[in-house]
Amino acid sequence: MPVRRPPRPHRFDVCVAAGGLLGGLLLVPMGLSTRRSDDPITVFDGPWPVLLPLIVMAGCELVRRAAPRTAVIVAGVTVTADLATQGNLSTVLMFTDVMYAAVLYGPLASARRIQWITGLLTVAGTLVPFAVWRVPEALLIGVLVGIVAYGPAATGWIVRDHRDAAEAARLRAEQTALLAEADRAQAVTAERARMARELHDMVANHLSAIAIHSTAALSLDDPDTSRQALTVIRENSVAGLAEMRRLIGILRDGSGDREPAAAPTLDGLRALVDGARANGLDVSLDADHGTVPTPVEFAAYRIVQESLTNALKHACPGRVTVHLVQRDGALDLRVRSPYGHRGGPRAPGSGAGLVGMRERAALLGGTFAAGPKGSRWTVHAVLPLAEGESA
Repeated sequence: MPVRRPPRPHRFDVCVAAGGLLGGLLLVPMGLSTRRSDDPITVFDGPWPVLLPLIVMAGCELVRRAAPRTAVIVAGVTVTADLATQGNLSTVLMFTDVMYAAVLYGPLASARRIQWITGLLTVAGTLVPFAVWRVPEALLIGVLVGIVAYGPAATGWIVRDHRDAAEAARLRAEQTALLAEADRAQAVTAERARMARELHDMVANHLSAIAIHSTAALSLDDPDTSRQALTVIRENSVAGLAEMRRLIGILRDGSGDREPAAAPTLDGLRALVDGARANGLDVSLDADHGTVPTPVEFAAYRIVQESLTNALKHACPGRVTVHLVQRDGALDLRVRSPYGHRGGPRAPGSGAGLVGMRERAALLGGTFAAGPKGSRWTVHAVLPLAEGESA
């Protein structure tokens, strides 16, 4: 078992102890003391008996920070013993510093007890001598006790209170900085996810059409079919590039002269369906949604857009139906497409579309489900309407 070594004195404490001891030693040959040799309280006459309390008090200064409770107890006994000599001013001054350090560096419970004890000693030192001698000069004893004992203790308590308040403020600042960093990281993650959804929804539809029609053009040796496929490819590539330029313009720094594109609305579903038909889908639209809040409108448009993109990539030949209706304070959205084995050209999928649609519904507090129901693949989203919007 390792031997526990006593704590080493602080460098400042060593300097204080050395200064107090040297100052007290200089006062002895000069004959400067706190009491006269004929004072009734003086038991040990002469200048040299004061050296023992002086040396012990200097030792207490060495451990004022490392062992404050031990230092204040020994210092109290030492300053009491100093009363039996002619006294040394340096001993008294070092005692006040030990008292101050005991409150400042000691445990909180000890600091409170020292406050109470020195306060009671000050009151007793004021009342008891006055009650015994009945002279006003007796009140000076209490004043002296207050200056030597209670004053340093009160000063140490004030400094300790300010130090603890500063430490608490520092900890609060660190916690606030950590929370701010966590919020910033969360905001960056959320923004990256949002931009990923936007990029996927804006470009995936056009790229899917390009992939499917290019595969058809390569697999069929028919000039008319190839021309139609190339026409569709060109239209989708131009539209995809335009969408990409708008997104880059929004993200680019210093693009104050660029205005972000307006968010798509449900009024644009007709054009969206027409574009899907131009890409080869047989789509029908039944929209009886009325007026809905802008966030719900934007999310519904993107869900329909991604559903049509998935139908273009994966659905079997047949009718794709898009149905929107308001009921029970929510927008009910269903997109159904033929489900089964597809023999024609297919575009690869990553699964990000379903994730993005589910995230859009969750952000609005809605529900989302997608999967086969019989011979149809059904995308079903229920998006609650924002409060205060008309139905």
